[in-house]
Amino acid sequence: MAEDMLKLGIPTGSLQKATIVLFSKAGFHISDSERSYSPTIDDKQIRLTCLRAQEMSRYVEDRSLDAGITGHDWIMENESDVVQVAELLYSKTTSRPTKWVLAVPDESKVNKPQDLRGKIIATELINVTKKYFADKNIDVRVEFSWGSTEVKARLVDAIVELTETGSSLRANDLRIIDTVLTSTTRFIANKQAWQDKFKREKIENISILLNAAINAGSTVGLKMNVKKADLESILKVLPAEKSPTISSLADSDYVAVEVVIEDQIERTLVPALKRAGASGIITYPLNKVIH
Repeated sequence: MAEDMLKLGIPTGSLQKATIVLFSKAGFHISDSERSYSPTIDDKQIRLTCLRAQEMSRYVEDRSLDAGITGHDWIMENESDVVQVAELLYSKTTSRPTKWVLAVPDESKVNKPQDLRGKIIATELINVTKKYFADKNIDVRVEFSWGSTEVKARLVDAIVELTETGSSLRANDLRIIDTVLTSTTRFIANKQAWQDKFKREKIENISILLNAAINAGSTVGLKMNVKKADLESILKVLPAEKSPTISSLADSDYVAVEVVIEDQIERTLVPALKRAGASGIITYPLNKVIH
């Protein structure tokens, strides 16, 4: 049936590649994403459209799209009235939130936002920036920047620019004096679609799978064989918040222990487990982890 179709927007630009990879890990194959604004996906109940993240929440709000992926920053900038289904902790380079920061040239005498009273600020994030200064009761002039905002820092008094690692700002001899907004990627839906049984279930299913793929990216599975006499010692080595699965083996003196751990602790945990008596230790990547 025609109505059993979810119109889903995915972002173009810097977030596009990371989004395609995430969908692939979640079990959805997207093709022609670089050549077409209407790429195909191996799910006949989903119709994809590629849009700039800056515009996504507007098209979701006005029902041109049922759901979409965009940043919290652009939802705030557009003042969009949408359902925020889930926070998706991924971005183009890291899993850390991105920040819109107030920055000035290294040689500037400006050290705090109040020093910019009566000055000119350049940014793409016009509405959020205006609200930031209005909330602080600082009168400034905010101008829209058509990209390459770092360059404008020496043409105006300050800029509000997006950064993930701060490396681009440092490379352009700019320093941060405050954070205007912290943003993460969001999965959003329009309110009418959210009330539709088929669309809501489809959106929720996609959300579960995307977050499961994100969770799996920072975890690994861990298996080992343990003598029953050493089991108590092994359990003390494992992170206290983890509850392992313990299974019987053909050799009645041993059990198999399996647990999911953060990949960052694997390199210290595995040697400790070996010393505590574990054998046959195996670690393996995970496709999806659903909490």
